[in-house]
Amino acid sequence: MAFAEYEVVVERDAMTVYRFLQDGLNLPSWREGVRNVELRSGAVGAKGAVYQQTLTGPAGRPIAADFQITQLRPGAEIQFQVVAGPARPHGGYYLSTEGTCTRVRFALEVRPKGLAGLMDFMIQRTMKAEVAQLERLKEVLEARPVEP
Repeated sequence: MAFAEYEVVVERDAMTVYRFLQDGLNLPSWREGVRNVELRSGAVGAKGAVYQQTLTGPAGRPIAADFQITQLRPGAEIQFQVVAGPARPHGGYYLSTEGTCTRVRFALEVRPKGLAGLMDFMIQRTMKAEVAQLERLKEVLEARPVEP
């Protein structure tokens, strides 16, 4: 099993952070390597919504990484499951209020099957890089005007 997590404190309230993360169409604005995201089924940001996502893979090749929102707790939690692509991690964003700021934890977990289990180290390294992109989320959200 491979697991990675990362935390940042964003100088925005929890609902602002939650609404931004809830909309999968925002991913290209803060996650490097996301080429394209489109809503495939369901309502934007709703439980059960499926997003078609294309990532930049090895040697610049496109990789499918479609995901489905599986759990929502407004202002506190968003969980998703990758449903297409070579690795199919389960992940989530977990938010907690700290004064006027929000602590955001991004966690990913995958249980490689078959030959993919032999690449556990590489999967682990990739997942650590993915969750560390929360630093970019912090920059993007803090650069936006504060919502009234």
